[in-house]
Amino acid sequence: MYKSAMSLKFMSSLTWSSLFDMKTNRLKRVNSLLREVLFDVIHKEVKNPHVNLFVSVSRVDTSADLHHAKVFVSLIGTPEEKERVLEGLRSAAGFIAVAASKKVDLRHFPTLTFYIDHTADDQIKIDRILQNLRTYKPPSSTSDEPS
Repeated sequence: MYKSAMSLKFMSSLTWSSLFDMKTNRLKRVNSLLREVLFDVIHKEVKNPHVNLFVSVSRVDTSADLHHAKVFVSLIGTPEEKERVLEGLRSAAGFIAVAASKKVDLRHFPTLTFYIDHTADDQIKIDRILQNLRTYKPPSSTSDEPS
């Protein structure tokens, strides 16, 4: 009776927000772990010639049921090279998932979908705009009014 009373007290002290926080914290940990493992697998085990060493796994977003994961990769190169690397990663997604699942203890390993992360490119564009604003000199105002 004491144990059940304690568990009732524990359950009543939990709120929906604390349960949600536990779930989101778990997803954050899973995403972080997958990001590290996928980076390792891509660099050490993928032998696709289109997948080069300039691939960085920047973010992983796993669905709440852990069945799907969006893998965002940062790439260096021309748009055509980036597209070839992305296609190489997509074609190797099954192999990458199998290799990564051997390193991660999850009941069900998520299906991987690869996307290009444009954050770095966007940051470069913003930096250029800010630099142009810093060096911008407005045209000198000339007075056309008669004195």
